[in-house]
Amino acid sequence: MTRPYLTPLQTSRTEAAPGLRIGGDWTLPHYSHLEPQVQAQRERMQDEEPVDLRELAALDTAGAALLLELLGEWRLRQVAGQAELGEQRRALLLAVADAMHGNREAPAPAPPSVLREVLGHIGEAVETTWRHGQELLGFIGLTLASMLAIALRPARWRLTSLAAHLEQCGLNAVPIVALLTFLVGAVVAFLGATILADFGASIYTVNLVAYSFLREFGVLLTAILMAGRTASAFTAQIGSMKANEEIDAIRTLGLNPVELLVLPRVFAMLIALPILTFIAMLSGMFGGALVCALSLDIPPPLYLSILQDGELLRHLLVGLLKAPVFAFLIALIGCLEGFKVSGSAQSVGAHTTSAVVQSIFVVILLDALAALFLMEMGW
Repeated sequence: MTRPYLTPLQTSRTEAAPGLRIGGDWTLPHYSHLEPQVQAQRERMQDEEPVDLRELAALDTAGAALLLELLGEWRLRQVAGQAELGEQRRALLLAVADAMHGNREAPAPAPPSVLREVLGHIGEAVETTWRHGQELLGFIGLTLASMLAIALRPARWRLTSLAAHLEQCGLNAVPIVALLTFLVGAVVAFLGATILADFGASIYTVNLVAYSFLREFGVLLTAILMAGRTASAFTAQIGSMKANEEIDAIRTLGLNPVELLVLPRVFAMLIALPILTFIAMLSGMFGGALVCALSLDIPPPLYLSILQDGELLRHLLVGLLKAPVFAFLIALIGCLEGFKVSGSAQSVGAHTTSAVVQSIFVVILLDALAALFLMEMGW
C-alpha cells in the first residue's frame, strides 16, 4: 500500500488481514493532524488487535507520545519489539514510555486525619527537643573539658578577648538592665499598693518589691535580656565566621575553636550576669522606693528600715546563686547555635532566632524548677 501524503495515520480493517497499520511521518509538524485521528481510532480499538509499524517513516518524541496515547504503555512496549522498527526508533519509544510513566498522575491521597496530624506535630516537637538537649549536653561536656585543659595554663588564657566580651555583654548592658528593672519595680510597687490598700496593708508593698526582685525578678529579667541581647550576638558572630569558613581556617592553624571562641564568651557571661543581676535588684527596689515615696507617703528612711527588718540576705543569695547557672547556659546555647550555621545568611538568621528562643525557654524552665524546689525546702 502506498502511503498518502496527508494521512500519516493509515489503518486497514479487512477480513483477510484485520488489525491496525500505522505509517507515515509521526512528527511534530503533523501533530495537529494526527491528534484527532488518534482520538477517534482509540475509541474503536480492541485490546487484542494487532498493530503493524513497518510502514512508519519519520518519528520524533511528539509522535512517540501520540503512539503512547493510542496504544497504551503495555502495548507500546510490546509493539516496540518488532524487528522492522530499528534500534533508534525502539529506543525512542521505550524512552518516551519510561518518561510518561513517571509523569502519570498518582491517585489522590486520602484526606489526612486531624488527630494523626496533631500527634505527628507533637512527635516532631518532642524529637527536636530531645535532639537539642543531647547536643547541648554534649557541648557542655566539651566546654567543661576545655576549661579544665587550660585551667592550669595561664599562657593559654585569652584575656584580651575576655575583656572585649566583658565590655560588650556586661558594661554596655548596664543602662538597659537598670532602666528596665527600674520601670518594672515601679509597676510592681504601684500594682501591689493598689491591691494591698484594700486590706489596709500598703506598708507591705516594700516587702513585696524587695522579695520579688531579690529572689525572682532581678535575675530573671536580667537573664531574659541577656538571652535576647547577648546570646543572639554570640550566635551571629560565630555563625558569620562559620559561613565565611573562618572556623575551618582556625582548625587548619592547629587552634581549638572552643578554646578560642567559646571560653572567653562563657567566662565573660559568668562574670557579667551576676553583676548585672545585682544592679537589677538595686534598680528594681529603687523604682519601688520612688513609687512608695510618691504614692504611699513612705519616705526613703522608712523604706530602708523596713528592708532591714526582713531576711534580705537569704533572698539575695537565692537570686545571685541562679545567675551563674543562667549565664553558663545562655552563653553555651548562643555559641552552639553559631556552630550549627550552615553557610548562608538565612541560616545565620534562623539559628540566631533559635538561640534566643532556646535561651529564654531554658531560663524560665530552670527558674520555675528552682522556685518549686526552694519553696519545698523552705528556703
